[in-house]
Amino acid sequence: MKTSIKLVLLYFAFQTAGAILAMFGGVVYLMVTQQPVSVEALQNHSLAPALFLGIVLMAFYLWKAGYISKEKVTWSPISASYLMFSVVFYAAFLFLIEFILSLMPWLPDLMEQSFADLQSNWLGIACITLLGPILEELLFRGAITKALLQTYNPGKAIILSALIFGIFHINPAQVVSAGLIGVVLAWIYYKTASLIPCILLHVLNNSLSVFLSTKYPEMEYFSESLGSVQYAIVLAVALGICIGIYWIMDKIQIPYPWKKEQTEIK
Repeated sequence: MKTSIKLVLLYFAFQTAGAILAMFGGVVYLMVTQQPVSVEALQNHSLAPALFLGIVLMAFYLWKAGYISKEKVTWSPISASYLMFSVVFYAAFLFLIEFILSLMPWLPDLMEQSFADLQSNWLGIACITLLGPILEELLFRGAITKALLQTYNPGKAIILSALIFGIFHINPAQVVSAGLIGVVLAWIYYKTASLIPCILLHVLNNSLSVFLSTKYPEMEYFSESLGSVQYAIVLAVALGICIGIYWIMDKIQIPYPWKKEQTEIK
């Protein structure tokens, strides 16, 4: 657990360092281009670079500290059929998450404006849809979940991993959904020992979020575009898909020595 907390704190420290470097670069840029230096101008010019630098710094630390596994199983796609089942399961699961969130409209979205600003340029979009998901899988599944699985039983490790992943997002509107998604991603990682399905699903999740927020900015929930009967049918189908595919995916278990003593024996 100490490793998990340490890595999360380091992530925030590197994000802070990235923000400082980006703000300094923003000030220099504004002065060189003879533009007025203001808080708003700095935010517009440094938000995406700050996120990018934080990602790069954390990724570099994970690599240098040996948290990025070079094992073949870690980078195995498992199979085309497994990836397909994962995507279908995840898509159906998102409908269920959306329904749960619709029951909690009082959760504030403290990061709404920041996400909108990030989505206004290609660097910000790349960080949200690709670079961020890859880093978070390296960190939360490849390092944190792995460390938890080496210490606790699978069920406890998966729940703890999901809780850390949810709380990590801080933004109340994201904590619940991130925690639920964290359960699925940690479970898949435990069953396969591979980061590839997790990265794929995380990239798809964030890409879909960006697409919907840019193309349909006024739509908050899927239920807004469907009648009550149609929405109930969609939820029932989504639940059935999740149960059916879970039953299939749960049968797949890639042998991996999660416990420390097993790793040492190997």
